[in-house]
Order: sequence, then C-alpha cells, then structure tokens
Amino acid sequence: MIKTKYPPRSRWPALQARPTMRFDEIKHNVLSILSAVQQNGDEALSQYTSEFDHVELNDLCVTKAELDGAAQHVPRALQSAIAKASTNIRAFHAAQHEPVKPIETSPGVICWRKSVPIEKVGFYVPGGTAPLFSTVLMLAIPARIAGCKEIVICTPPGDSGSIHPAILYCARELGVGRIYKVGGAQAIAAMAYGTDTIPRVDKIFGPGNQYVTAAKQIVSSEGVAIDMPAGPTELAVIADASCKPHFIAADLLSQAEHGIDSQVVLLSDHESVIDAIQEQIEKQIANLPRRSIARQAMANSRAILLGSIDEALDFANAYAPEHLILALNNAEIWAEKVKNAGSVFLGHFAPESVGDYASGTNHTLPTNGFARAYSGVSLDSFYKKITFQQLTEAGLQEIGPAVEAMAEAEDLHAHKHAVSIRLNESSSGE
Repeated sequence: MIKTKYPPRSRWPALQARPTMRFDEIKHNVLSILSAVQQNGDEALSQYTSEFDHVELNDLCVTKAELDGAAQHVPRALQSAIAKASTNIRAFHAAQHEPVKPIETSPGVICWRKSVPIEKVGFYVPGGTAPLFSTVLMLAIPARIAGCKEIVICTPPGDSGSIHPAILYCARELGVGRIYKVGGAQAIAAMAYGTDTIPRVDKIFGPGNQYVTAAKQIVSSEGVAIDMPAGPTELAVIADASCKPHFIAADLLSQAEHGIDSQVVLLSDHESVIDAIQEQIEKQIANLPRRSIARQAMANSRAILLGSIDEALDFANAYAPEHLILALNNAEIWAEKVKNAGSVFLGHFAPESVGDYASGTNHTLPTNGFARAYSGVSLDSFYKKITFQQLTEAGLQEIGPAVEAMAEAEDLHAHKHAVSIRLNESSSGE
C-alpha cells in the first residue's frame, strides 16, 4: 500500500480517486456491445461468449438437469452454511416490510402509499475469477419476499461452458429456474432489451466489473431501472491503537483478492498501527491462493496517517466507501458520525466478510463514491411505491379552494376547472 502522512485536505480528492477506467474511455466499447445485442440478439450473445469467455455454447439456457444436479456437487457443509446465511438474510429483509398506513391529511382527504412488487427483475451474478453465489441469495431472497413474479439470472460460464454448481444450487433453493450462461455488458443488454431466449426485465440488479457497471448506467437512461452503480469492490478501515493489526490486514486482503481493480484504504491516527498492519499484510498475502490479484489491488491502495479519528472520519465520509470498518474503541459512538458509506462494520469482531455472506445485511452496495447518494439493495429495491388518495365531497370542499388558487397562479386553468366543476356541482346540490 502507498503510505501518505498527514496530507492536507487539498490533497484528499487525489488520494480518494479510484483505480478505475474513466467512463468515457469504455463507453464506446460498451455502446457497441449493447447495440449488437439489441440488433442481433442471441447471435450476438453467442459471439461475445466465444470472444470473451472462450466458450462455444449450443444453448444459452441452464437446463433443468443442470439445475437439479447441482446439489450433488455442493458439499453438505456448504449447503448448511448457505442455509444459515439464507435464514439471516431473510430475517433482516422481511423486517423491512412496511404496512399500508392511511393518513387523513385533511378532513375527508385520505392518502396512503402501497408497496407493489416489480414484476420482472434480472440479476447479474459475477463469475469471472470468483463465482459469487452469495449474490444469488442477496438478490433472490428479497425479491421473493417482495413478490416479484419473474426472476432472471445471467452469469458468465466457466471454461467448460457450465455454471458453478453453488450458483445453481442457490438459485434452485430459492425457486429461480431461468438462468442464462451470459456475462459482461452483453448480459446487461440481453436483460435490458430482451432476445429470443432471454426476456426483457423491468429492473436489473447486481454488481459487476467496469463494463457491466457502464452498461447498467447506459440502459438506465433507456427505460430500464437499475439498483445502483455497483462496480469494483472497495473497503475503508479506520483503525486506532486498540485494533489488532492481524485482523485489519486480513480485512484489507479480503477485499483486495476480489480483483485487480479493487481498492482498500487504511486510515489511522497512529503511524505504528499502519506499519504493523502493513507488516501483517506481507505475512498473510504470501499464503493467499489469489495473492497475485491481491498484490495488484494493493498497488492501487493507500494507507493514510491523519491527525485524529475525527479527521479520519471526515476523510472516509468524503471517500464514501462501499464498506467501512470502524476498528475503534467505542465504535458505536464514532458510528454516529458516519454520513456516507454503503455498509458499516463496528468494532474488532465485525469483519467485512460477514456482510458479504451471512450477517443478514445485503452485500449489493454502491461503489465509486455513489454511497453519497445511493443506498444498498433492500426490500424496497424490489418495490414500486404507489400513492393513493380518496376524497369525500366534504374533503374536496376542504382543499379544493387551495387547489384552485394554486392552479390559477400557475396559469393551468384546466387544472382549476377540474376542481371547480365538482365544487360548483356540489354547491348546487346536483
């Protein structure tokens, strides 16, 4: 990691830059992929699968036999772990359900809001160097709770042309049967526009690389909703003298191993803490199977010495990380000062990994600073919130004159007339 001591605030924006390609640098390539899929459908998908995944497929669909046979390739211990995670994820998201609460805003004026499930949703489940079967749980469980009628999964095939059995196992356990062997920006295009094989959906969910994220952002301007911009993963850790350096090193490496474009940021008010953590990183990274990836990610990462924990929190809020660990004494008190983060982990026994898998919170979170304005996936992500209002005759008499005055002031006389015609009829007794 690159160590920086006491940087002035004027340098913070440069230190907070992510190691990602600029959107305008990849936009042309992504637009080309989207256009090809929109025009040529399944043929384009097969061509891109051959080109990018180096696999020739006769069928983009996962067969029922593949789905049914997945369990025999998933160890019992992993099945039990998935069941435990599913229970916690379901409990956390089910608690987010909001009952309908009619409110009488004025006498005779009743308003309410109702959560209506999005009918067709599509999930992008990353494959690449790591098959993220946990993403199936994070997306399908709240979708099922919400009552989405149609769920589609796109995920890139492996070298053999198959999908990792744990991905299929999770999907089958949650009753998702429409799974397609397509990855990258082309998968986003397929779900956004539809092909002969893959249906068009109303909203697309899931993390991905820079090309996937760019594709999601582009199609979101064309009538398809997305959960959020969720690109390469990132983690910030604020650590004081009470932290355990080997714990923090493990946390930083857990995110660095995701991919070479991942980033981790260590913030502390003690240089000795930073040095001890860096030493532990070197010890632990040598034993990682994905050490080559982790080392490249670490080259994009920073350790920053600041004057105080308050200053570290200011830096973190400006950075707006996807994940934030507060490895601090009285972490719950410091947490009150967090303004921008996707998900926060408090104290010395809350590694970020628990949020990725089994604590119950959702791991689909905003990256690249979007945590300043976006939330992570929740039950609400799978709903449309529709408002209703019902007025009695007395209710219209109560608020109608205000509506008439405001509509007239905006020169929208048909708006005024729609109220006046009812008030006049009411007053005449007709």
